[in-house]
Amino acid sequence: MATVSLKQDPAVFSGRLSRAAATAATADLDALLITPGSDLRYLLGARGESFERLSTLVLPATGNGAAPVLVLPKLEAPGYADVPAEELGIEVVTWVDGEDPHALVADLLRRGGAPSRLGVADVMPAMHTLPLRAATGAEQVLAGSVLRELRMRKDAAEIEALRTAGAAIDRVHARMSEFLTAGRTEAQVGADIAAAIVEEGHTEAEFVIVGSAANGASPHHALSDRVIEPGDVVVVDIGGPIPSGYNSDCTRTYAVGEPSQPDVAETYAVLQAAQDAAVRAVRPGATAESIDAAAREPIAAAGFGEQFIHRTGHGIGLDVHEEPYIVGGNTLELEAGMAFSIEPGIYQSGRWGARIEDIVIVIEDGALNVNSQPHELVVLPA
Repeated sequence: MATVSLKQDPAVFSGRLSRAAATAATADLDALLITPGSDLRYLLGARGESFERLSTLVLPATGNGAAPVLVLPKLEAPGYADVPAEELGIEVVTWVDGEDPHALVADLLRRGGAPSRLGVADVMPAMHTLPLRAATGAEQVLAGSVLRELRMRKDAAEIEALRTAGAAIDRVHARMSEFLTAGRTEAQVGADIAAAIVEEGHTEAEFVIVGSAANGASPHHALSDRVIEPGDVVVVDIGGPIPSGYNSDCTRTYAVGEPSQPDVAETYAVLQAAQDAAVRAVRPGATAESIDAAAREPIAAAGFGEQFIHRTGHGIGLDVHEEPYIVGGNTLELEAGMAFSIEPGIYQSGRWGARIEDIVIVIEDGALNVNSQPHELVVLPA
């Protein structure tokens, strides 16, 4: 069932629709077809799911001459009742079982002339993409290439939502001594953390990573039945959406009692310096790859270059992972309003690992950090 998630003036969505239509025209597209997912939520505030019945926003490019249309199965239309369609100038067209929604969309598109090139939502199911291709006869490209240009630059309401999400996940990390103790399994700790994520203001726990000892050397380790022991170093990477739909994502590394590995303090100091250097490098005009390099240089200089095995960061917003990606080879110049993680890690295979992650937002004079928990290795009572 769809809901309007962003309690904003309809003018916010009107502006987004206008910019999306203009960007589509610049990309030489006749229209965008946006099925339920984060792109539709961004454009209309509507949260829904794609099923076997086609729901899609038909958004003609600027200059096409046709008005936008929201095509919905009639039985699902009540879930979109909060979309301010009339105020946004959107026609709502419903269809019922037995009718051909793909032919319906093709007919609607022809109001602006026979389409030759369409942008389809990146998450549109193939069961709709292929019939729409046959019905329209148009070339299809991914709409993400258009919409990411808009979604990368967060507006004031989005920035406030990310700050709210960051504060909520900080409150969970501040409670870690309640959950993370010797004698408990990673899974037990993770279950308590997941409950706390909801208690502290999220709608759900999107992901919970508790990687203890050697498991911490696997960046995407989730949870296991391994019993946490005194002296373990533990990576805790957690996040999820708040009611607005915007996400948190924050990693801290803990020790349960004094670390049993002799090289933890020295190695962790390198990681902390690297994360700090990357945050300090953030500013408008800097490239995404330069932030990645700023994180890698201290780690490589200390001899751990091959143990930093992933990109430095990813964009965040209505999706946990979105543009821009902070990685070597990405020459994108950062602009105010872009939001992304900075999360270097050092992973000692078979022994232990560590990662520090904050979400930052590019501002005119540097970076606004939405996370405030300490970056130092936190030693918890065993």
